[in-house]
Amino acid sequence: MWFAAGRASTMGGFKEPGEDDGVLLPSARSGMVVSHPIVEISPPDHVKRRAITCHGMTAETVQSTIRARLDYRFQGPMHLLVMYENGARRDGETLVEGLSRATLRRFARKLTFAPAGCQYHEWHELVAPSRLTYFYFDPAKLSETDGAAVSFAPRLFFEDEALWHTALKLMELIEHPAWGDQVYFEALGIVLIYQLLRLHRGAPSGQPQLRGGLATWRQRIAVAYVDEHLAERIELTTLAQLVHQTPFHFCRAFKQSFGIPPLRYQTKRRIEHAKLLLLEKPAMSVTDVGLMVGFGCSTSFATAFRKATGFTPTSYQRSFG
Repeated sequence: MWFAAGRASTMGGFKEPGEDDGVLLPSARSGMVVSHPIVEISPPDHVKRRAITCHGMTAETVQSTIRARLDYRFQGPMHLLVMYENGARRDGETLVEGLSRATLRRFARKLTFAPAGCQYHEWHELVAPSRLTYFYFDPAKLSETDGAAVSFAPRLFFEDEALWHTALKLMELIEHPAWGDQVYFEALGIVLIYQLLRLHRGAPSGQPQLRGGLATWRQRIAVAYVDEHLAERIELTTLAQLVHQTPFHFCRAFKQSFGIPPLRYQTKRRIEHAKLLLLEKPAMSVTDVGLMVGFGCSTSFATAFRKATGFTPTSYQRSFG
């Protein structure tokens, strides 16, 4: 069955390991529910949560709406994979039982894995609102796929390109459910499970450049340049020259690494910065915010903002400010 959940208030709270009743995820389609523990987030009213559940796996996006301290805790019968789409903290730490605590300040495009029964806890004092995705896996489903019981090791702030891109597709499906259907979700879930098994066995994921993606150092240079020039028109040739590639090869490799072309990535980052300005500087007009992040007029800004977030700039400010 296919289930979708809305805001955090509809999803309940964390249940201690061993409790029979889990968190109920109301179905947007059938009115039926499924039940299992999810990550406890405190304070719960400062995040927006959406989830899809199907055949032994739940994928849940968590969008923070404030920059104050947030705590995340989980310990239950499900495997937990954490995908940090973006994130930067002034202070905080991340703990997965069996590993040393991590105090990494910038953790965008990182992954964390906590096996079933393993404690996961982190807290952030965020620099800006962030988004992460939780994937909950039924261990029986992974054993069924592998043909035997699998004992996974915990992992903290690691990178795996293949795993990342599959997780990114699932995240986008949660945010835009009209883009896919149950069969597509199930297929992506199966791929993600096989990639977790491959990672567990130590199989090499391959180098990004062999799959056509940008090497890590090129990614960092391109992303840093985009962030430093959000309000400016960036030419594709400029970005390509920075990483010593032709525009054609750079554009193709960038899309392979980030899932979208470079100029669309700039628009995405503009919207993220606009969201921050709308919350931090409520006295600024919507027109001024749009101009500050590089949009030529309030109409183009409002159109792009609504397409990306589902809100107008004003309604976003009223809802989360």
